Amino acid sequence: MSNIPFVSIIVPVKNFERTIEKTFEYLLNVDYPHNAWEWVIADGGSTDKTVEIIKAWQKKYSFIKLVEIPNCPSPGYARNRALEVAKGEFLFFTDADCAPDKNWINEMLKHFKRDHKIAAVGGEIFTLKVDPNNLVEAWCQHFRFNMVSPRYGFIKEGYYPDFPKEPLPSDIAGHRAYFFGTCNVAYRKSAMEEVKARFWDRPTGEDMDLSYQHRMKGWKFYFAPKAKVDHMHRADLKSLRKVWVTYGQAHAPLIDKYVKRKALEIIFQFLKKKPRLVILFFFKGFVYIGDFHLMHIFGFFTLIGLILSLWSGNPIFKVLTVVFLLLSGYFTFQFVKWNIGMEPTNKFFTWCKMKYLTNLSFIQGGLKEFKKYKILCIEPSF
Repeated sequence: MSNIPFVSIIVPVKNFERTIEKTFEYLLNVDYPHNAWEWVIADGGSTDKTVEIIKAWQKKYSFIKLVEIPNCPSPGYARNRALEVAKGEFLFFTDADCAPDKNWINEMLKHFKRDHKIAAVGGEIFTLKVDPNNLVEAWCQHFRFNMVSPRYGFIKEGYYPDFPKEPLPSDIAGHRAYFFGTCNVAYRKSAMEEVKARFWDRPTGEDMDLSYQHRMKGWKFYFAPKAKVDHMHRADLKSLRKVWVTYGQAHAPLIDKYVKRKALEIIFQFLKKKPRLVILFFFKGFVYIGDFHLMHIFGFFTLIGLILSLWSGNPIFKVLTVVFLLLSGYFTFQFVKWNIGMEPTNKFFTWCKMKYLTNLSFIQGGLKEFKKYKILCIEPSF
């Protein structure tokens, strides 16, 4: 590429000694001139060996900048501090548990060069297993955790849809919410300056908010799956559940910011085309009805039917109990069938447990901010 642009690679970190050197090794292998890039590492107050590792790398490579932020409140805040010193014409974002592909930068830059109305290019995200025997990492790989294409119905390379003029809650925080995660995205600096875009300081959702700041102003987003990174995911179920809680927790403030109409969406997720019923209501939000929800609903009805049949002896209640039990069993099977055949097969119930608990954590997170925002988020079934 002639007139090679100067780029900044921005990485927020906090206690990433487990993976940061692996990320640096992959970044160093990216095919781009070292005199045309800088790495801006924003440390949010690490208490492990993360800063020590960064400073050791700085001694070898002058293009590495370290911004230290004691008591940093969020990754978004750290990225904003990095933006204050970043000099790149294009701003590449990834995380300290990611491994960018060799062609990561050039693959994104070619799309920016082709269309000057593109504000952001995002790539696909795959799993990089650190420990081949770690079951949580295996589950993340099977689940396609953080992948872009499956999130939007296995989309191909191309532009994201235009931002809706009057978005509904599911356009902002549901399955129609088109955004790029900050583990694999590049922004045109001039677009960010025009929009005066910055990350918000909340613990999560900053990638969605930054996306919408640009898209609502008419800037284009382009999905380039070949610009891929491999993601080293959480190593234990507790950490993974915590992530899913924060994902759900981000949705109420996003809806509060971008959805003006007081509309409640009922989304019939268990049906193929996911039809939605929009109700003008006294508060905003969405309620997904999928396999996870229905197996619990019909399980509850089964229990009530059983109690009533034992109490009254009425045969109608017995019939209803059997019907509800069958429906509960059907939706339970629909929920767990994706785990059938996952290797190792003797861990089937472990895979089911992981799927159940992460989905439960997502729903718990969606309800966390209801009292504050009066916005109802019953999150989808996986």
